[in-house]
Amino acid sequence: MEFTVHRTDAQTPARLGTIATPHGSFDTPVFMPVGTQGTVKTMSPEELREIGFGIILGNTYHLSLRPGADIVARAGGLHRFMHWDGAILTDSGGYQVFSLATLREISPRGVSFRSHIDGAAHFLSPERAVAIQEALGADIMMVLDECTPYPCAQDYACQSMERSLEWASRCKVARRSPHAALFGIVQGGTYAALRTRSAAGLARIGFDGYAIGGLSVGEPGPLMLELVAHCCRELPGDRPRYLMGCGTPVEIVEAVARGVDMFDCVMPTRNGRNGTAFTARGKLAVKNGAFKEDFRPIEEGCGCAACRHYTRAYLRHLFNAGEVLGLRLVTCHNLYFYHQLMRRIREAIAAGTFERFRREFIERYQRGGESCT
Repeated sequence: MEFTVHRTDAQTPARLGTIATPHGSFDTPVFMPVGTQGTVKTMSPEELREIGFGIILGNTYHLSLRPGADIVARAGGLHRFMHWDGAILTDSGGYQVFSLATLREISPRGVSFRSHIDGAAHFLSPERAVAIQEALGADIMMVLDECTPYPCAQDYACQSMERSLEWASRCKVARRSPHAALFGIVQGGTYAALRTRSAAGLARIGFDGYAIGGLSVGEPGPLMLELVAHCCRELPGDRPRYLMGCGTPVEIVEAVARGVDMFDCVMPTRNGRNGTAFTARGKLAVKNGAFKEDFRPIEEGCGCAACRHYTRAYLRHLFNAGEVLGLRLVTCHNLYFYHQLMRRIREAIAAGTFERFRREFIERYQRGGESCT
């Protein structure tokens, strides 16, 4: 993997770059749709390509449980298995172990847990996490880490951070693929000093990129952004920075302003399946009765397939009738909106107008001329 910074904003740490992988290049800042189980829910790979995405996510935890990393490997890797020719980033599975698994037990060796699917016993070590991701054929792999909850006592956050550093070191030693990049993950809860130690420790080990983990887990928004800014200042400037699991359009714009290059979140797809669309003026609940006879698109001027061909009234009808097409169309719109947001961010950085774009976008979005509430 190669990362090139083309321009840094004059007023903020926001930056414009490109990441090259064995399965193509993409520009940063970038949003990566979440394809947890080898699919971005309700969307085909062809539709994702049509929108313009060059990278999506897969998940080690879910894919290792079903269909199994060995089956994916025999199919030729995740790219061939799911018919996706772009880049793939795989999460290590650590977050899912700590959020979904039952009866888990953490030790210096790794984590023992029981599957949320059938209760079967499993063990995930740093070495195993890397081996699974290499079997999947990921372009970018993540180290195994522990994601602490919010709130979290400082003593435990420190212990967990140190354990995650040790696991990160073991992940790098276990790496065998010359083609897959490996990212470290900064932990430390909401304690800036622990985040500093984590970032410094990861930099000493040396990774192809660095993620900021353990945020967007319930902490106040201003605190999250403060910690994001702190981590970005502590991480190497010649490597991409990835904020995991974040978030809303406003959070993304604000995190870019603090130096983040990569984002993922289930929000556009999950909200789409629930009938909520993202627009430049806030969120729109297309299921609401107010749209029964509204023959406008979700958002005027939007180029997505849903807005080009369908009305709010029709989408409301689909959701009320329980038709799957409604879920697909609003998901398509939301992913298109996120992709276009990133494009506009990149254009503003390139033009030297990012700070103005940031202010205007957030003011308009939060003003919420159209809201789901």
